[in-house]
Amino acid sequence: MSEILDLAGRVALITGAGQGVGRRIALHFAAHNAGCVAVNDYHLDRAQSVVDEITALGGKAIAVQADVTDLDAVKGMVKTVADAYGSIGVLVNNAGNQGIHPRAEVRQPFWEVGPDSWNKTIGVNLYGVMNCTSAVIPGMIARNAAGRIITIISDAGRWGDAGMETYAAAKAGAAGFMRSVARTLGRYQITANSIAIAATATETNARVNPKADVDKKILEKYIIRRRGDPVDVANMALFIASDASPWITGQTYPVNGGFSFAL
Repeated sequence: MSEILDLAGRVALITGAGQGVGRRIALHFAAHNAGCVAVNDYHLDRAQSVVDEITALGGKAIAVQADVTDLDAVKGMVKTVADAYGSIGVLVNNAGNQGIHPRAEVRQPFWEVGPDSWNKTIGVNLYGVMNCTSAVIPGMIARNAAGRIITIISDAGRWGDAGMETYAAAKAGAAGFMRSVARTLGRYQITANSIAIAATATETNARVNPKADVDKKILEKYIIRRRGDPVDVANMALFIASDASPWITGQTYPVNGGFSFAL
């Protein structure tokens, strides 16, 4: 019996995968027969650390450094992966941030921080998604095989959080972009979906909300009263990337412990 979550040798590129959710998705994909996992991060040493984990487990992986806000750098990264392992069959737009200095700015009124902060947030969370998606599409179409584009957004983009207006706008924009991409690429058997996550136990979130009393207050809003684990998100990403979901596109899946519901 074949494994329905098998990635069938597809080459996968995961952005911002040197830690947290992206790292866990990379490990999941490698364990489910990805032909190669391209681990992107702004910091090459972080990407290489995840590659070392994957290869130690017998998987294939390559570390690729690029700033996702730089389209030329993104195109170069995609070419590097394609030249070494073939065209990318799965893209996970995971790279994101909550501002230039998240701890100081994430809850500061957006009208006080101004365009320098807005542009940094929108640059990674929206333009980064657009850059990476545009760079992989020609190769996906040329493959003439099923392709998968997945973007990690936030429930801030579905629900709206006070003090996170710019971040919420960028994430909502990324989800809307995925819906339009889904309509455009369906004829090529390429799907495009989003995963909306909420409070997840990552290194970045630990820096933004380091106090136990803050964590308790946050979790009062969740039906399942714990932070998400990166594996919760990785499980959904694997489902969407695999042959278990060929007729699902243009959707946003909340993986959020019941923080908000989808209709």
